[in-house]
Amino acid sequence: MNRKTAKQDGKKKGQKAAGEMWNLRLYIAGETARSIAALRNLQKICDEHLPGKYHTEVIDLLESPQLAAGDQILAVPTLVRMLPPPLKKIIGDLSNTERVLVGLDVVPR
Repeated sequence: MNRKTAKQDGKKKGQKAAGEMWNLRLYIAGETARSIAALRNLQKICDEHLPGKYHTEVIDLLESPQLAAGDQILAVPTLVRMLPPPLKKIIGDLSNTERVLVGLDVVPR
């Protein structure tokens, strides 16, 4: 039997590996107050909780509406975690930091 427990592999259930890169995509619609807040909140969360381990992409659906279909975006702003798998989505201005961290699996539930 070659299974590792959470204690043996050095991370708790729900935590991602320390060296993993995070690829995050934020869908917005223009420079609205909610879009600006989401971008500002995302930057703060990444700087504090994923320093040096993330890449963000901002997609303005007013400029490229066809890109909404690929990730099935129904509301904006929406944050999509592309990597590490599995894909996760969070809708809103990302002002509830704890909800965002749990929703992205940065911290365990």
